[in-house]
Amino acid sequence: MGKGRPDPGLVAVGRGDAPADVLLRGASVFVPWTKEWVQTDLAVANGRIAGWGPRDALEEVDLDGAALVAGFIDAHMHIESTKLWVDQFVRVVLPRGTTTVAADPHEIANVFGEAGILALVEAASSLPFTLALCASSCVPASPLESSGATLSAKEVEGLLGSPAAVAVAEMMNYPGVIAGEDEVLAKIAAAGRLKVDGHAPGLSGRLLDAYLAAGVQSDHECIELTEAEEKRRKGMWVFLREGSASRNLATLAPMVLSGGTSNLALCTDDREPSLLQSAGHVNDCIRVAVANGVSIEDALVMATANPASYFGLEHLGSLSPGCQADICCFDNLGSLEPAAVWQRGKLVASGGRMKDAPLPAAVAPQWMRDSVRLAHVPSPADFDHGMADGTEVAVIGVVPQSIRTTRERAVLGPEAGDLARLAVMERHRGSGRVGLGFVSGFGLGQGAIASTVAHDAHNLMVVGALGPDGPSDMAVAAGRLAEIGGGQVVVVGGEILAELELAIGGLMSDRPAAEVAEAEVAVVQAAARLGVRLAAPFMQLSFLGLSVIPDLKLTDLGMVDVGRFEIVPVAQ
Repeated sequence: MGKGRPDPGLVAVGRGDAPADVLLRGASVFVPWTKEWVQTDLAVANGRIAGWGPRDALEEVDLDGAALVAGFIDAHMHIESTKLWVDQFVRVVLPRGTTTVAADPHEIANVFGEAGILALVEAASSLPFTLALCASSCVPASPLESSGATLSAKEVEGLLGSPAAVAVAEMMNYPGVIAGEDEVLAKIAAAGRLKVDGHAPGLSGRLLDAYLAAGVQSDHECIELTEAEEKRRKGMWVFLREGSASRNLATLAPMVLSGGTSNLALCTDDREPSLLQSAGHVNDCIRVAVANGVSIEDALVMATANPASYFGLEHLGSLSPGCQADICCFDNLGSLEPAAVWQRGKLVASGGRMKDAPLPAAVAPQWMRDSVRLAHVPSPADFDHGMADGTEVAVIGVVPQSIRTTRERAVLGPEAGDLARLAVMERHRGSGRVGLGFVSGFGLGQGAIASTVAHDAHNLMVVGALGPDGPSDMAVAAGRLAEIGGGQVVVVGGEILAELELAIGGLMSDRPAAEVAEAEVAVVQAAARLGVRLAAPFMQLSFLGLSVIPDLKLTDLGMVDVGRFEIVPVAQ
């Protein structure tokens, strides 16, 4: 994409014939290409880096040896998964050094389609931030789940015409790619010279070869080192993920130690607001990488120049002359908490806080509310599986800190152990469809938890106790979410213990990040009172309906065997 149109004024500052807007003096500038630190001044003009070394300037800032690094870039994430509307998200991550995200808005697209994506992009356009749009390729993720909207190859091609577009987003329907389905391949072809992101958990050998031969170029779903090494060896970019439910960076860090930073970048994918508040964003990914033996220089390359290079964002990712002046300043690099952040040459954050000047308005349209549409008021009968004790059933086994599940079996009855009811209610079109199944690994002893954040179709998901009161509490939980327009809730004995309201598409809140994070912590703590022992139970719940992640999943259409890519019976 280049560094932008030539700017005669910028060139004049570079020559030294005109004053810079700002001269950052006495800095140590990180050079990703050589992984070295250069002691120099940095001249900024018209929102871009004009040059290195002394210059006349309208303003000078003495940095006294501070470290300067290009703004951080998240190589793959979903803003909606933070539960924050765009402006609130930016308020949290910009002071932590993130100035750009490669965003796949397929969460909001599964609710509202193309209109949801365009609303998100429009909201971001007024903010001091770069949203690099990855056009959602799988809405819904597969034909085995029911979303509120679909995106055709023609619509994906239309989205790629946006000035913000940099890629076709994660191609989750890898069985369709491998099988050579026309509509799926048409979405890949629509990318043209842009990138095509992948999503292929566990794929290897000939199936991986076919996936890559179709034109897919990256993957963020590696959880095993050997899998990631094979993918990089075959030319694929591997995004090392450190989210809330999926934390794979520590496992994959040896790739950097043995093979350097080529074809590697950092990403968060899905991160809860409380984790954003407490630990940070991409800066936290860098911190985790360093804690696992990666040098700070290698970690910075994977957070700046590498994602910029992958997406063709040549004006980002370094502090070279001509690049956009997105700059992180560290008094103490070891903390990875910026002392100051500039975006397009403007000081936007200092001391971990946004500057006093308010962000431009970025209000979610009213039509993005009231999106939970059930066929009727939920009743206990909706959640009664009708299976007698002694019935052998297939069970979705939750794996802590992973979005993959295991294939388990159990016999219903008093000795069933750690078993809970699981239900998925179609909530977009009022069809009345409810998928019923069982899950283990939550530790839920009583009550119910429910959420309308349910990747990727975002239907209403409920986990309830196996006992006789389970269906009643599940009905109360589902009914409450319909009443408040979506979110997350915890119920026991028919009483609501805690709730997080997410009225924008049932996915996001326009409340301040601190309030959303507080409510998120409250529902997690309330779930723990019911016996739930998972660190991020609602994030884990949200992936139990994703029909393209092995092994077993549940959608409104029923139990999905992901390996066979078909609906299978619960009773065995």
